[in-house]
Amino acid sequence: MQIHVVDHPLIKEKMTRLRDKNTQPKDFRQLLDQIAQLLLFEVTRDLPVRHKKVTTPLAETTGYELDVSGITVVPILRAGLGFLDAVMDLVPEAKVGHIGLTRDEETLQPIKYYCKMPKDKDAEIILIDPMLATGGSAEAAITMLKQDGYKHFRFMCLVAAPEGVALVNRSHPEVPIYTAALDDHLNENGYIVPGLGDAGDRVFGCLLYTSDAADD
Repeated sequence: MQIHVVDHPLIKEKMTRLRDKNTQPKDFRQLLDQIAQLLLFEVTRDLPVRHKKVTTPLAETTGYELDVSGITVVPILRAGLGFLDAVMDLVPEAKVGHIGLTRDEETLQPIKYYCKMPKDKDAEIILIDPMLATGGSAEAAITMLKQDGYKHFRFMCLVAAPEGVALVNRSHPEVPIYTAALDDHLNENGYIVPGLGDAGDRVFGCLLYTSDAADD
């Protein structure tokens, strides 16, 4: 599997609190932001850098800057928006695109209802969505962006299911997936088990579910 489970004590502790059905929306959002930033360190670890001269108060020295065309952060609506602020805090120079996909509750297939992207086709695309369940939304988003000429992708999520990872790996084997947890399986409704509930609903303070939602 082309997947990186970020194994860090702080992530493990925060994920446990995030999964708890009694965690309130304010605390859920705060934990989500913290985990997102910890994940982003790994997502961006292998980005190329180049030397850059910098003058400190005492002397001139050599520093670094990112050697990429650009970075575009793309939340998959709506739950992906819950990741966005935390990511942009660390890479404020990044541009932002949006892809809106909903799921057909009978076929579990994604349906696009919105897509707006920056023009830089050579940028590093960081797709963000808290849940990788069936994998349909992530797979469809990458496929659509490739068709539009975008080339470089990374996918970041909180929780992944083996079925979703397998679909993205099969369709886009070059795209690395970064997650805080790889859970057991999907249930008959396409929800991740044990999961953490509907991430979008919990971020935005809507109904709290005891079963886990698939891709938003």
